Amino acid sequence: KPTVRTMTIPISIFTKKELKEKQAEEYVQADRLIVKEDKDEQQILSIRSVSSSPLSIAIVIQEDLASNFNLQLKDIKEFIQGLPKGTRVMVAYARSGAIEVRQRFTDDLKAASDRLRIVSGSSTLAPRSPYDAVADVVNRFEGVPAGRRAILLFSDGLDTTSGLNLASISQSMDLDQAILKAQRKSVAVYSFYSPTRATEDGDSILSLASLGALEKLSEGTGGRAFSHGSIAPVNYLPFFKDLTLSLNRQFSLTYLSTHMKKGYHKVEVMSTNPEVKIEHPKGYYYR
Repeated sequence: KPTVRTMTIPISIFTKKELKEKQAEEYVQADRLIVKEDKDEQQILSIRSVSSSPLSIAIVIQEDLASNFNLQLKDIKEFIQGLPKGTRVMVAYARSGAIEVRQRFTDDLKAASDRLRIVSGSSTLAPRSPYDAVADVVNRFEGVPAGRRAILLFSDGLDTTSGLNLASISQSMDLDQAILKAQRKSVAVYSFYSPTRATEDGDSILSLASLGALEKLSEGTGGRAFSHGSIAPVNYLPFFKDLTLSLNRQFSLTYLSTHMKKGYHKVEVMSTNPEVKIEHPKGYYYR
């Protein structure tokens, strides 16, 4: 019976100065990395860098976003077309019933960007939960080669499955399931808060709870949550600048896990250099 197994997670390595000043540095000296699982140090097998590890990105857009989101499409298109050669991109819309896949994973970045379309903004087409859509899209990474994987989710983060109350939004079952699924498949979720009619003029407490849910999703999967508080961002360009830095600093870290027990395992990744910050999934579910 095996006593160890290999585990691969996405990590991003930055200096604290970079994150504060939002200016990329030429070189980050990470020194020695340490991985702990359930507080036990694990053996690192490999750290694959950007050039040797292809990137697969799924763009997921909520159908009922307020119509001013459509003004951002040009910037999103340009971001897609500016991705490194060899990147695979998928485009999907989260709507009532099921997700609409406009473009399956392709390395033709122009074709992928051309599949973006305006959102209807209609609340009748709102998905039951944006986290349902995330879980569905995570499954679609099955067919892409192993490497760095990310979802860019444009959403207000509002899960109305159990009604519009704060407890059900912040403790959404769909959110927890999406995090676990993304962790299993090593998919980092980067969320971009964009209001819908429900959150645009709605209760700010509701918006803050939804923002918190998106942060939980991104932090739990090793991604990052982008927002201008609970208002619509004027444009996404500053976010894309930060995201590009994140993706360029993303690595696939493979280590030997000594924990064969089924269930949730907490993960910590740190550097011996105190000036370095590492973004990574907070854990994963093994079954």
